[in-house]
Amino acid sequence: MKAVVLCSGGIDSVTLAYRIAAENGLDRLISFDYGQRHRREIEHAAGIAAALKARHDVIDIAGLGRFLTSSSLISGGDAVPDGHYAESNMKSTVVPNRNAIMLSIAFGIAAGAKADAVGIAVHSGDHFIYPDCRPAFVDAFRAMQACALEGMWEVQLYAPFVGFTKADIVREGMRLGVPYEKTWSCYKGGEIHCGRCGTCVERREAFHLAGMPDPTSYEDPDYWIEAIAKMKAENEKGG
Repeated sequence: MKAVVLCSGGIDSVTLAYRIAAENGLDRLISFDYGQRHRREIEHAAGIAAALKARHDVIDIAGLGRFLTSSSLISGGDAVPDGHYAESNMKSTVVPNRNAIMLSIAFGIAAGAKADAVGIAVHSGDHFIYPDCRPAFVDAFRAMQACALEGMWEVQLYAPFVGFTKADIVREGMRLGVPYEKTWSCYKGGEIHCGRCGTCVERREAFHLAGMPDPTSYEDPDYWIEAIAKMKAENEKGG
């Protein structure tokens, strides 16, 4: 398999890149500038590409970002909320149709490069908050792309982590020797991870659940415990 991998520079996509590279199937990494708050993730994706000796293409769709300001992840949007992903306020981090847009572009690139697959690292922890990370979306996109490229070139959608938890991905990455200290998750884009936004909390929790040491430096390294306790209390109250 020769695969194009969507790479944000975070734990999930970098682990997928290392998995495909270990199988000698990595064609290139693709990152997107969609007008997000910072470029830290793109810089880290570039570093990972260099470590893997892989091509790295950055696709500029920042002009589209100004139409997606309903998300707190877009520059100029609302402040990024703190807390666990399972909290309702995390819906502000949804970038409408992001995966559908990025995958459509990636499939065009893959077809032009005569690649066999496009890899995306969606996982079960994303299902609650992000509709374009769920199995139904993955299945529907596969069917759509089969029609879109019919008779031209066959490109598969490779989403091996769709049933994985974040902790499962960390364990897989440790097996593969992924340098997690070179990845970036934080939505806020400071000098180090904030430790308080949804993706920092998820990152910290994943290493804990995986039973693996977390090499990440956080501004607030213990906030994740408070965030998880709050989320559990609200779930028990709601139940």
